[in-house]
Amino acid sequence: MKENVVVNKSIEFALKIITYCELLEDKRKYVIAKQLLKSGTSIGANVHEAQNAESKADFIHKIKIAAKEVDETKYWLILCERSNTYPFDEALKSMINELGLIIYKIISSSKKR
Repeated sequence: MKENVVVNKSIEFALKIITYCELLEDKRKYVIAKQLLKSGTSIGANVHEAQNAESKADFIHKIKIAAKEVDETKYWLILCERSNTYPFDEALKSMINELGLIIYKIISSSKKR
């Protein structure tokens, strides 16, 4: 079976986000930790769900939801990065940007087929 890069990267990102959100909670940053945990793990859930889509349109729809979650996750990470009172992990920024590029490319190439 061929390796599915987007599935693997979305799982890897979700695991890293879980760890980061635990750190935020330790620092009593509960509101953003909760929002970031939801959006950051939802990316992989939607990518995973898209793998069993009922049609091409269903696949594109689910991947587009994952793209929206990427955008929301980027927003929460920007807030953390720019805040003076939040810890920040630069690797998360790199990972979410890479994941976003992959997902946007999937959307683009799926629409062309």
